[in-house]
Amino acid sequence: MRTLSNRLNRDCHCVTIDRPLLAATLERGMGEGDIVGALETTHPHLFAAAPVFASRGDADAMLEVVGAIEDAVRYAPVRDAILAHAPAIAQRDHGPAGAFMGYDFHLSADGPKLIEVNTNAGGAFLNAHLANAQRACCGFAGALALSPRMFDASVAAMFANEWKRQRSSGRPALIAIADDAPERQFLYPEFLVAQRVLRDEGFDTIIADAAAFSFEHDALHYEGRAVDLVYNRLVDFALEEGAHRPLRDAYEAGAVVLTPNPHNHALFADKRNLALLSDSERLAQLGLPSRTIRALRRLPQTRVVAAGADALWAERKRYFFKPFAGYGGKAVYRGDKLTLSAWARIREGGYVAQEIVPPSGRNVRVGEEDRVCKVDVRVYTYEGRPLLMAARLYQGQTTNFRTEGGGFAPVLIA
Repeated sequence: MRTLSNRLNRDCHCVTIDRPLLAATLERGMGEGDIVGALETTHPHLFAAAPVFASRGDADAMLEVVGAIEDAVRYAPVRDAILAHAPAIAQRDHGPAGAFMGYDFHLSADGPKLIEVNTNAGGAFLNAHLANAQRACCGFAGALALSPRMFDASVAAMFANEWKRQRSSGRPALIAIADDAPERQFLYPEFLVAQRVLRDEGFDTIIADAAAFSFEHDALHYEGRAVDLVYNRLVDFALEEGAHRPLRDAYEAGAVVLTPNPHNHALFADKRNLALLSDSERLAQLGLPSRTIRALRRLPQTRVVAAGADALWAERKRYFFKPFAGYGGKAVYRGDKLTLSAWARIREGGYVAQEIVPPSGRNVRVGEEDRVCKVDVRVYTYEGRPLLMAARLYQGQTTNFRTEGGGFAPVLIA
């Protein structure tokens, strides 16, 4: 019952993280000593001070929404409507389904509401370690996560399957985990864990600066080595930046398996898709089954700004305004705080208006002080199947990893 999970989120102050166990697993993952001590200095708000509780009904409802979106996107008329506004690079499907999809929810009084979909959702490897380093809490013994061995095996199977979806057989000789200047990325520690997991599962794996790729002799290269598969952590979703031209050329030529890729992003994470998926009448006109439409009613109403800017301005206090290819809360505006200058930029195009769904709260104790953090819940999936469920605790408008007592948190069913 949601009443119990709400009460626990308000009143439970158990310290559930087994820090010695977390340290041991992370240090094994990263191959470095005292990594948790280092993270406490460099990333002091990476791991939250408390778990998040969710009811079984809410957990099931989130998985139902994930399945409905996957079903809708596979339905040809909906898929065609989505791809009609996708960039040219995203039109061709090379096969990969997209590694580590992330579905983000707010737990509202009316049940979970999907806020957005991400195709390169960060945090899965760190959350898998965190979930498996939890002490029993208020009678609840475990988080919604696979065991470490099962998680690692699932990750290996995911990348092997991404390869086969494009190449039919065999396996990649070299995998590159790619981002811009990866060592300067906030989640670089996760790249190290991912590298260890993939190496332990038999994949030669490197961490690569995406700007240092070259495309020659019909192959993608990094520091003189041919790269077969790229685990893509870039936020240049359509590979439009000049520094990413070699990766773009290799992807367009089908010379590298890129996951997630521009096609995956266009199908799932472009914010315009939420306008279609939250429009029950349009979905019915396209012939989507009524059962799927009912599940998609858990999406907040979303509208493309250019299709009704004047009406949206009049009702702006009801909405968040988000860029089509936005991520991490960047360039997002809350309607009740919107200035005329910001509205002028939004009206120019490239934005959706999404009905505001206030996040639920989690009381955490920091020292002798109690404070309320907002809660986002992320479901990590592959091909629609759940890999992991985790939460982020924060204060302010977006998940920022700067909140004392906030950060990644396991989800416990109550």
